[in-house]
Amino acid sequence: MLTIASRVDVMNRLGRAMADSTRSRILLSLLDTPGYPAQLARDLDLTRTNVSNHLACLRGCGIVVAEAQGRQTRYEIADPHISSALNSLLDVTLAVDESAPCLNPSCTVPGCCDREPADDRVSGAKA
Repeated sequence: MLTIASRVDVMNRLGRAMADSTRSRILLSLLDTPGYPAQLARDLDLTRTNVSNHLACLRGCGIVVAEAQGRQTRYEIADPHISSALNSLLDVTLAVDESAPCLNPSCTVPGCCDREPADDRVSGAKA
């Protein structure tokens, strides 16, 4: 069981990892499939050095793991729970954009897909 201090540490590591747009782009890419630094650099239009530095940070945060495969190193999300959490976070972030339609018609989160229009909430009026 995680203590409060260890939970804070986990949140700080995740926050540090996602606070940089390049690391976020790398994470999004790795959510789809494991990757190699050279391939990530090509796909994301970054230098290999830049990608390697960010992967080292993500590895240090415990979010990705590296596996040597001959002369290459393959990176992937460290745990399926992290992938699930990041995907859930993406869903929540998209739900905050009130002009975006709900992406999940079977969503059961109270207030998500059946929320009031923004203008009604601001004025306090009900439809």
